[in-house]
Amino acid sequence: MTVAIDTNVLIYAIDTAAGHRHASAGALIRRVLLGRQAVLILQTMTEFYSVATREFRVPSADALLFLDELRTVLAVHAADLRDFDQATRGERHGLSFWDALLWATANRIGVRYLLTEDFQDGRVLGGVTFVDPFQRGSEPLLAEILPS
Repeated sequence: MTVAIDTNVLIYAIDTAAGHRHASAGALIRRVLLGRQAVLILQTMTEFYSVATREFRVPSADALLFLDELRTVLAVHAADLRDFDQATRGERHGLSFWDALLWATANRIGVRYLLTEDFQDGRVLGGVTFVDPFQRGSEPLLAEILPS
């Protein structure tokens, strides 16, 4: 089962003011890395880098180190023209452009579960199920798709 992580999960992992989401995001990322069945989408990396360095004032070197550690374990996939076409030509499914591009990329590369807080939890679009890992009741599914 291929899993991808959205930017918000990565941001919560560095945001110590995020309370239980901070702790949950860190634990979730560790589980994703242990499972080795996850991928990282380049769009997520670029969004994380931008938000971490600009809004959270994380030093560039630290943000890059965090991403490099993920890249050593997770394959990175970028959007291509097919994904752009799907995100811009009527197949947005009520999603913003950037969310549609993330979904289209995930769908094309065979991601079954996208761990995100930004989409409707449990919604299935194409072959991708959106899972809000911070939602009460998500643990049984997370236990099924990720090692503890």
